[in-house]
Amino acid sequence: MTEIAEHQIDGVPAAPAGLAGQRSESLESSSDLYPASMPEAARSDAGQLPRWLTAAELHSWLSFVRLMTWLPWSIDQQLRRDSNLGMVEYQVLAMLSESPERTMRMSSLAEVTNASLSRLSHLVKRLEGRGLVRREPDPADGRFTNAILTVEGFQTLAAAAPGHVAHVRSLVIDVLSPEQLRRMGQAANRIMSRIDTSGVN
Repeated sequence: MTEIAEHQIDGVPAAPAGLAGQRSESLESSSDLYPASMPEAARSDAGQLPRWLTAAELHSWLSFVRLMTWLPWSIDQQLRRDSNLGMVEYQVLAMLSESPERTMRMSSLAEVTNASLSRLSHLVKRLEGRGLVRREPDPADGRFTNAILTVEGFQTLAAAAPGHVAHVRSLVIDVLSPEQLRRMGQAANRIMSRIDTSGVN
């Protein structure tokens, strides 16, 4: 995995062994899965107990965690095998290809790829070494640096795209009905809106 992709995936905690299958049809609170002392010890600053997940909610959540972990890994593996690109490297090339003059400020590119500027700089340096991207000062404001997709970078992206799209279809698109896919997109947008407004961010 690329440095950025590894950071993203390693940040997802692994599910405790055997937990996902426990009492999947029960509506009991998940607090009974923890030591008896935890519910009292885990009060919030306001003195309230957490809203523990029901067993059904926990089962769905852990399934989603597995998806967040394994889907990026599978996409990354296919790209590396067939195109010698990591998933985030492909994303960077794709974002640049869709930008005016195939150019984007590094700060903007970091934002759309959800990477820190320092991590993105390391990744783009590797792409520069392969002749896929080059960096230049922004002529409109020399305080910024632009990442520019080269002709070779565009050709590499174009060659990688058919296999990538086919893999995405096989994993996600073709296993869902159009209605399921629409609902999944809506659910993803609702979750993203919460992430965008979360105090953690």
